[in-house]
Amino acid sequence: MIFQKFYVALLYCEFLYVITALNLAYPIPPGRFKLSCMPPNTTDDTIRLPVGIPKNTSSLNGDYVAVETKFNWSVTYISKLSKTTFHCCFINEEGANYSTHADNMEGETLVSAVSSFVFQQLGANWNIQCWMKGDLKLFICYMEPLFKNPFKNSDLKVHLSYDPPEEIEDLPLPLQEDSFQTVQCSCSVQECCECHVPIPTARLNGTLLMYLKIASAGVTFQSPLMSVQPMHVVKPDPPLGLHMEITDDGNLKVSWYRPTLVPFPLQYQVKCLENSTSVREADKVISATSLLVGNVLPGSSYEVQVRAKRLDSSGIWSDWSSPRIFTTQDVIYFPPKILTSAGSNVSFHCIYKSEDKIVSSKKIVWWVNLAEKITESQYNIVSDHVSKVTFSNLRATKPRGNFTYDAVYCCNEHECHHRYAELYVIDVNINISCETDGYLTKMTCRWSAGTVQSLLGSTVQLRYHRSSLYCSASPSIHPISQHKDCILQRDGFYECIFQPIFLLSGYTMWIRINHSLGSLDSPPACVLPDSVVKPLPPSSVKSEITINSGLLKISWEKPLFPENNLQFQIRYGLSGKEIQWKVHEVYNPKSKSASLPVPDLCAVYAMQVRCKRLDGLGYWSNWSHPAYTVVRDIKAPTRGPEIWRITNGDITKKERNVTLLWKPLMKNDSLCSVKRYVVKHHTSHNGTWSEDVGNHTSFTFLWTEQAHTVTVLAINSIGASSANFNLTFSWPMTKVNAVQSLSAYPLSSSCVVLSWTLSPSDYNLMYLIIEWKNLNEDDDIKWLRIPSHVKKYYIHDHFIPIEEYQFSLYPIFVEGVGSPKIINGFTQGESQRSDAGLYITVPIIISSSVLLLGTLLISHQRMKKLFWEDVPNPKNCSWAQGLNFQKRTDIL
Repeated sequence: MIFQKFYVALLYCEFLYVITALNLAYPIPPGRFKLSCMPPNTTDDTIRLPVGIPKNTSSLNGDYVAVETKFNWSVTYISKLSKTTFHCCFINEEGANYSTHADNMEGETLVSAVSSFVFQQLGANWNIQCWMKGDLKLFICYMEPLFKNPFKNSDLKVHLSYDPPEEIEDLPLPLQEDSFQTVQCSCSVQECCECHVPIPTARLNGTLLMYLKIASAGVTFQSPLMSVQPMHVVKPDPPLGLHMEITDDGNLKVSWYRPTLVPFPLQYQVKCLENSTSVREADKVISATSLLVGNVLPGSSYEVQVRAKRLDSSGIWSDWSSPRIFTTQDVIYFPPKILTSAGSNVSFHCIYKSEDKIVSSKKIVWWVNLAEKITESQYNIVSDHVSKVTFSNLRATKPRGNFTYDAVYCCNEHECHHRYAELYVIDVNINISCETDGYLTKMTCRWSAGTVQSLLGSTVQLRYHRSSLYCSASPSIHPISQHKDCILQRDGFYECIFQPIFLLSGYTMWIRINHSLGSLDSPPACVLPDSVVKPLPPSSVKSEITINSGLLKISWEKPLFPENNLQFQIRYGLSGKEIQWKVHEVYNPKSKSASLPVPDLCAVYAMQVRCKRLDGLGYWSNWSHPAYTVVRDIKAPTRGPEIWRITNGDITKKERNVTLLWKPLMKNDSLCSVKRYVVKHHTSHNGTWSEDVGNHTSFTFLWTEQAHTVTVLAINSIGASSANFNLTFSWPMTKVNAVQSLSAYPLSSSCVVLSWTLSPSDYNLMYLIIEWKNLNEDDDIKWLRIPSHVKKYYIHDHFIPIEEYQFSLYPIFVEGVGSPKIINGFTQGESQRSDAGLYITVPIIISSSVLLLGTLLISHQRMKKLFWEDVPNPKNCSWAQGLNFQKRTDIL
C-alpha cells in the first residue's frame, strides 16, 4: 500500500517538472533547504523506504493527504533537464507545507509535494544555505552533501547561474539561458562548495533569479529556478570587541561593538557560560550593545559569546563571536582601575574572599600604597559583602619610579591580599596658547606635553569646535568637534596649525587624553584668531645721530597687517658682544620715528623695533633686524686743544723758536673727529694770520715781537671750535716771579706729590702749568694744566728712585707766561717733608712693625729648636730619667 502511494508521488514528481516551463521560481528561505536529485525510472526494488514503513504494499489506491501526513511532506520543486535523466527537487528544511501557482489555459493548478525521504537513498542530496554578507556587497550560497553521494567523484564542479532583473514580472517566457551570468563555485575535498555572486548596490532590494548546475562522475544535475531578495537574507558579521567588566553594584556587564559597514539596526543574542556549567541569558535578544548578566562572585569563570541579526528579524543570525573568558579573583575590585582628573571624586568597590568564605563588608578596611590607612569616614557599606571607599578632591598622582598610579588595597581586618586597584589622577589643566601670524593666514597653537607623558599607553589629541562668530563668555566642550593633528617639538611642546583661519570665528579648544581606561578632557578655552595676532616686525628700520641736536633718531615703517592701531617698543645700546639694552615705548600709533638722548654721541649704537596692538591684545612681534649708527661729525668741536710750548734760543736775544704742543681732543670734545688744526697768530705790528698744520699736534714758529698771542683751533666736517685756549708770549712777563716755592716728594714709584706757594701779583692769573722730565733720559717733557686755586697736586707717572727728575711750575697770566719755578730732584729735609704728612710716615711705621714682629717669631722658633736638640733623651740617658723637661718649655 505504501509503495502504491509512493508511486503516485512519483507521478506527481514527473508532472511537476513542467513548472520550469511556466517560469515559477523557488523562494529561498533564510534558513537551510535541501536539493535532492533522482532518476525517474526507479523501481520498487531499488527504493529504500525509511524505517517503520512496510514494503508489502499492493495497491496505489489511497488518500494522498494521508501519505503527506505520514511522511511530513513539504513543498517540492522539480526540474528535468533535457540532457539528463535526473529530476531535482527543493525541500524546505523546516518541513513546512508550501504550494505554488502556475498559470495555464485552464486557470490555477495546485502543485503538491513529495517527501524528501523518497530520494535519500537513490539520488544526490545537498544542504544549501544562501545569505547576503553584512557589507551588502557579496551574495553567498553554501552547499554540503547531506549523505554519502553514490555519484561522488573527485571532479565535482558546481556553477551558479544568476540573472538580477529589476522586476519579477519582466521575466521572458520561457526563460532564455543566455540571459544568465555564471560563476564557478569553490569546492573542497569534502564536496562542500561556496558560490559568490557580486550584487550591485542598486539591486539589493530587487529579486535575484538563479539556478545551480552540478557535474560529478559524468552526470550533470540542474536545480529548479530559485528567487531571492538579497536584503531579506542578510547575515551580519559577528559583533566586535567583546569585553566584560564588573559594574559598581557588582554585576557582570558584557559589552561589544556593532560590526562595521552594517547600514541597518541590529539585535543581539548573548550566551554566557558560568563555571562551565550553567548558561545565562542564552535566549535573551536585545538591541543594546551591552548586557548585565547578573551578580558576580569571587573565584568564578565566565565564558561569553554574542551574535547579531537585523532588528526587524529578517535575514540570518551571524556566527557566534569568538568566546571571551573572564575569571574573577579572590578579591574583586570594581572598577579595577580608574583614570580621573585632579580635583574630582571617585569610588572603589570590593568583595573579599578568604578561605572560601566571603568576608563581611563591615570587616573590610582600605589602604593606599600599603603605607596610608584610609579613614573610616570614607567607607560605605553597599551590601553584606560589598564595601565602598570614596576619594574626594584628588590631587595629581606623583610618579614613583615605574609606578604612575596609586595602589588602593581592600583588606580584611588582619590581612591584605596582594591584589590592588589602580588609581590614575592626571592634572588636565593644560594651557593652550595660540598665535596668528602677521600675514593673518594661519594660527599656530601650542601646549606642553609634560602633564600627560607619565600616563603610559595614552594618546593625546587637540579637539576643537569653531563657532560662526566670536567666543562665548563661558566656553564649553561641544558635542560636535573635530581633531587637529599636532606634532611634538624638541622643546616638549605639541604644535598644531590651523590654516586657513576665520579671524572673527571663536575656536573652542581642549586637549583630550585617550586611554584604555577612558578619556579625559582639559578645561575648554576659546580663541579668537584676530585677538592673538603676532604682527610682523617693523621694516625699513634706520638710525642716526642727528646733526646739531645730537640725538639718536630711529625711524621705521609699520607692517601692513593687522590694520589695528599699534604701539611700538625700541631697544638700543652700545654695539658690542653683550649689549646693555635700554627700552623706550612709543604709544602714538601714527609715529614712525623717535629721538632719544644718548651719553656718547660718537659711539656706534645698535637698535631694534617691535610692535603690538595698542589695545593690548595679541603678542609683541619679533624684534626687527638691528640697525646701527655710523660715527660722523654731528657738531663743530666744543673747544680747541690745550696748548703749551717749548722755547729754544738765546734768552739775551729778542728772537726765539717756539714749538707749540697740544693734546688730541677726546671724542666728546671733538664731536666726533678732528680733521685738522689751525694756528692763529696775533701781534701788534703784523696783525692776525692763520696757518693750517693738518692733523699734527705740534707747530714751531719764530717769536720776534714784544708780545705774540697764539690760538689753536680744532676743525671737523661741521666747522671750527669756538671755545679755544690762548697762549701769549711776552718779553716783560718772562720776568714776573709769581711762584714763591716748589717742593716734590715721592710717595711711590708711580706717584709724586708737588706742593707750592704763590706770591701776590698784580696780574690776572688764569692757570698753572706743571712740567716734568727725566734728566738722565732724552724723553720729551710732560705737562699738565692746573687750576689757579690749587696748592698741591699728585702726579701719576712711572718714576725711578735712582733717576734724577726736573719739576717746573709756570704761572700763566692773561698778559703772558710768567717766570717758572724749577727744582732738580726731590725736596730734602724733615721740616719740608711735613707737607707729605702721613702719606710717607704711616706706611713706614706699619712696615717696621710687621718686620719686627716677624723677626721675633722666627727667633722664638729657632731658640726652641736649638734647646731641644741639646736636651738628652731620658730613654737613652740614665741621669735624665725622672726629670721634667716640660717646665723648661714653659719658660721658653
